[in-house]
Amino acid sequence: MVNSKEFTKRLEKIIDFYGLSATAFSEKIDFNRSTISHLLSGRNKPSLEFVMKVVQTFPEVELYWLLNGKGSFPSESKTVNQNLFSDTSLSKNEIVEQKQNLPSQNTATDISKTTSSSEIDRIVIFYKDGTFKAYSN
Repeated sequence: MVNSKEFTKRLEKIIDFYGLSATAFSEKIDFNRSTISHLLSGRNKPSLEFVMKVVQTFPEVELYWLLNGKGSFPSESKTVNQNLFSDTSLSKNEIVEQKQNLPSQNTATDISKTTSSSEIDRIVIFYKDGTFKAYSN
């Protein structure tokens, strides 16, 4: 049987780890916001469907850890790729500050100005969900 209070703590840890609001979390796993609210308040226990969506959407979450609190989170083997692209130790304010300091949308143009001897062949953007988009000349 799942301990509701402990499950709630683990769910909050997942939401905090990804820097999501409860609403953003519910959208990411395609579940009603009210379901998340009821789970976080301890009113309801998680359904199998909910647990499976969390585990499938967030590969760093181990099923056994989510249900029983035994094991580790984030899963060390699955966070290597994420840590290459983001620093989850930053606070929300630090993230906002860093976003404000990003270059303008003309980044490709700015980069091509600084690379005088070679041309850019392709730009690839990697998303946290494991997908990517490639842009070529």
